[in-house]
Amino acid sequence: MATPTFECLKQNFPQARRIGLIRRYAQGVVEDAPWFDDLIEINDKTGTGFSNLVHRIRRLNPDLAIVLPNSFRTALIARLAGVRRIYGYRRNGRTLLLSGGPRPCRQNRRITPVPMAEYYLEICRWLGLDIPPERAPRLYISDSLQQKGDRLLERYGISGGDRVIGLNPGAKFGSSKCWPPQFFAKLADLLSERLNCKLLLFTGPGEESIGNRIVQLSQTGIINTGPDQVDLALLKPLVKRCQLLITNDTGPRHFAVAFGVPVAVIMGPTDPRYTHANLEKTIVLRHDLDCSPCHLKECSRDHDCMTEISPEAVLSASERLLQEHACR
Repeated sequence: MATPTFECLKQNFPQARRIGLIRRYAQGVVEDAPWFDDLIEINDKTGTGFSNLVHRIRRLNPDLAIVLPNSFRTALIARLAGVRRIYGYRRNGRTLLLSGGPRPCRQNRRITPVPMAEYYLEICRWLGLDIPPERAPRLYISDSLQQKGDRLLERYGISGGDRVIGLNPGAKFGSSKCWPPQFFAKLADLLSERLNCKLLLFTGPGEESIGNRIVQLSQTGIINTGPDQVDLALLKPLVKRCQLLITNDTGPRHFAVAFGVPVAVIMGPTDPRYTHANLEKTIVLRHDLDCSPCHLKECSRDHDCMTEISPEAVLSASERLLQEHACR
């Protein structure tokens, strides 16, 4: 969701050396893109890692830092590194660490949720930069990465004429975002029966048990990518190959949008306003309960916001998406 901001900075500072600071697990998302001349791993969870990061940034002697996260810690790192101009949102007690930046919109003293792509771009607007007209997420795949993805798809027995539907049952955020494995298993059976498709199951680190449970409960053949430890880089060509992605409200849904893949999003505890953009090929399935959106990592009640969404409802949404975007 930050990629429109990366594009904006590239267009406004074409001669600058642009360096992205990003955690290792997420570097594969942007490593093939033209936005950065170099990537630096953020490893600041220990005192030594924090200090090393500060010193590494200091050696670069940056003229300008754009801080997208809202945390006090990220602004502090830039300040201790001696960056001359630091811009980000003035919130969370870090205003004095910044050179400037917008304040989030508030209503009744509470921050008003806005789509995250627009939220990040507001920093660029505050700086008076020219905003590109295209604000959809964008991702890139190198030739070598595409070839790696093609080889994996071939090993899975997927050919050019196959209809492929991706299932993404995990969520790094926490279990509250996860639709139950037995629902995904039931949905897989319905999809196989109704749509004559091949099913690709995507799981990330720590989600292996979710994937294994779905495979065990399903009566149809599911291609489980979990044993191949597909990282966020390799996930790109796999999602791009799908005619449809069915997912919890988590990162891969934005991969699908970036590649023009129709996506059905099963949403529970999160506020839909944060992602209410670029929904031309998206159906969001959500039940608005008295406790939602709670943004809790684990449900403190009965998880009704997710369990009240039936496999049959997701199947119906999936069929509708495929009919509306049959040109794929």
